[in-house]
Amino acid sequence: MQKKSPLFRSRSLAAITIALASVTFAGCTTTMPDRDASASSSRNEINAGADATLSKLYQTAPASRDLVARAKGVLIFPAVLQAGFVVGAEYGKGVLRVGNRTEAYYSTTAGSIGFQAGAQSKAIVVLFMTQDSLDKFRHSEGYTVGADATVALANIGANGNIDSNTVQQPIIGFVTTNGGLIAGVSLQGAKISKINL
Repeated sequence: MQKKSPLFRSRSLAAITIALASVTFAGCTTTMPDRDASASSSRNEINAGADATLSKLYQTAPASRDLVARAKGVLIFPAVLQAGFVVGAEYGKGVLRVGNRTEAYYSTTAGSIGFQAGAQSKAIVVLFMTQDSLDKFRHSEGYTVGADATVALANIGANGNIDSNTVQQPIIGFVTTNGGLIAGVSLQGAKISKINL
């Protein structure tokens, strides 16, 4: 059996390395469009859900339309899923709109303790009524409600009007389900983080 020269071995190794690199890069190029399509689909789904959430909010509390129009920024989580039994968890994806244009996408997570059998979904809308509150949110590295800022949950009267004290707060929140606005809930401890989609 003839012994291979060091030059032959190094050329063979180089050829194998190039072949592996080609396969690796080919794999990258074939998976990238799928990933882009998936991200695009996710963005479209979030934005469609955000539009539907705002429409439902306007129907439930007509006075909210004026607040949304005056807000410096609107953060909308169309579907925040809450699941658990004794220890629960919440997760959802949403969009921040500034000047009626999509600026960035975010996720929200929260934990809770107490009896909560099953799973349920809710929508959350957060209005940044001042430029300062919006800027603090945008420049934060992980934003926690209660620690970084307080969100005043809107109190809606029987006539659909929003409590006058709530309207004057720098950050106003609405929480809705299929049954309408939820009263007496808290967003305390919810962590909101920017995500890349």
